[in-house]
Amino acid sequence: MTTISSSDRQNGRSTVRHRMPVRTIIAASVGNAVEWFDWTVYATFAVFFAGQIFPGDATGALLAAFLTYALAFFFRPLGGILIGRLADVRGRKAGMLLTIALMAGGSLLIAILPTFSVVGWLSPALLFIARVAQGVSLGGEVSNASSYLGEIAPPERRGRYSAFFYMSTGFTVLLASLLGAFMTTVLSPDQLMTWGWRIPFLIGALLGLVGLWMRRGMSESAKFEEARERAQSVQRPLWTTLTKHPRSVLILVALTMIGTLTYYTNFSALAPYAITFKGAGKSEVFWALSLATAVFVGLQYPVGALSDRIGRKPLLIAMTAGIAVLTVPLSALVGPGFWNMFSVYMVGLGLYSLHSALNPAFASELFPTHLRAIGIGSWYNLTVATFGGTATLVVTWLGGLGLGQVFFWYVSVAAALAFLVVLFVMPETKGKMLD
Repeated sequence: MTTISSSDRQNGRSTVRHRMPVRTIIAASVGNAVEWFDWTVYATFAVFFAGQIFPGDATGALLAAFLTYALAFFFRPLGGILIGRLADVRGRKAGMLLTIALMAGGSLLIAILPTFSVVGWLSPALLFIARVAQGVSLGGEVSNASSYLGEIAPPERRGRYSAFFYMSTGFTVLLASLLGAFMTTVLSPDQLMTWGWRIPFLIGALLGLVGLWMRRGMSESAKFEEARERAQSVQRPLWTTLTKHPRSVLILVALTMIGTLTYYTNFSALAPYAITFKGAGKSEVFWALSLATAVFVGLQYPVGALSDRIGRKPLLIAMTAGIAVLTVPLSALVGPGFWNMFSVYMVGLGLYSLHSALNPAFASELFPTHLRAIGIGSWYNLTVATFGGTATLVVTWLGGLGLGQVFFWYVSVAAALAFLVVLFVMPETKGKMLD
């Protein structure tokens, strides 16, 4: 923890003013940012590369691309368990270096992927391998970075530290969205489908190398060093999280369920759904998402700081209630028109910021240090795989059947269930001292 001392010359008292270790926070957050850039780019540009990788008509190829997208999520729990355990016994830094290397490698493989017309079924097979590597990577990244940020933060400032996590994520998602808006404006559909879609994945690989360089100089968290021996002595860590901390598991699953559905609905599912089934223009969708994402990034730190003042629980109650009540009415606006799409994105991402800004804070406060990375990594990623990984596939499938409205009711019901858990099960954890 970095602090600076200053003397109060008027009364002669010595005071200590906190200084955030910004470089360390950015290094911890950059991996998550790179990971989400790559995942967002996949969902955003799938409409352009699906026909190059998979055979069949446009709808069938797009469904195959989103099925690959969804299947990769089910490797996230494996990454959360294996890399989470690695982080609990070997260190957060070792886990974070491994995750960003896997993500960058997967992105590079997709960028140079041969098409189906050249190598046949080897093309979708290689895409699947790249996505598996990225799924394992992301499964370990969220738990490690969340644990690290929670452990290095002073208890009274954990929400502020936590805010940088999705601030960096939002920035790179914004970059992906702006890239989509720019490329759909300057490139023709033929150019996008033949070679343009490769550019974002190449950028993702380069960003991964930058993140790897930044993380090399990170120091290990003091909390981990204190708990290392205890973590190594645990025989069945995953089972221990469930039997010794069942309430924490329930809270994490409930909040992750609605958090991941809200995230993937806004950042992944809505764009292809609006373009493919509602007749929205590609450019107007990307620009609406870009502007709303910029506001989302700006909300992260104020919301994180607010959670340090009034608590995590009031903000999460407002978020879950808002999503439950507003999702279905807002779905009527999905379609042509910049302002329609901007309104949908702005309300959705505004409510989501009440969750994202404090996610690493409340997640790290749920489990003890010797089980923190595997506790978050396993249950968080199992929930994301189940609800987030299937969101784009489900809305595309329902849209093809003319039942897209069912998806929005699904999100609303999930939010209502999460609301009940927050209201009746979740304790306030603001300012909690980590063991």
